[in-house]
Amino acid sequence: MNIRDAGPDDMPAVTAIYNEAVETTTAIWNDTPVDTANRIEWLAARRKSGYPVLVAVDDDAGVVGYASFGDWRAFDGYRHTVEHSVYVRSDQRRKGVAEALMKVLIDRARELGKHVMVAAIEAKNGGSVRLHERLGFRHVGLLPEVGTKFGKWLDLAFMQILLDQRSQPDLDPSVSQ
Repeated sequence: MNIRDAGPDDMPAVTAIYNEAVETTTAIWNDTPVDTANRIEWLAARRKSGYPVLVAVDDDAGVVGYASFGDWRAFDGYRHTVEHSVYVRSDQRRKGVAEALMKVLIDRARELGKHVMVAAIEAKNGGSVRLHERLGFRHVGLLPEVGTKFGKWLDLAFMQILLDQRSQPDLDPSVSQ
């Protein structure tokens, strides 16, 4: 398996993985599938923000998973924090794809000088929770019944990992003191 930066040619496979998760899981809290043009726009927006979109590629199976991160919240004070997403094709789950993607994604966030990576996980998704625990994420909160899908209320578990040991944030050079 090879982990690499995604390109527009990968977006049909990314779209299929995304839509499968929309249609059959509570990993994505959207109800509407997207088309490839949507994922190409998403890729362009991530690139414009300087954020990675990674794909896991298997010689036999093509793109088997993808991962990315983006701003956690759109306010300046959160500039050192990102929230990630990772999705694996249903026939490739529990084979180490998500873990491999996450390790590279965490490294990329560190390279960009990020301090915290946040995971927002449907609380009953034990596989994802355990994966994040293995990677060093810790539980930091639970929001009961904040979402819905398939006619059920969903709880949102928050986990986070500190990406560095800075005791103070870097100052934003555009803000005068």
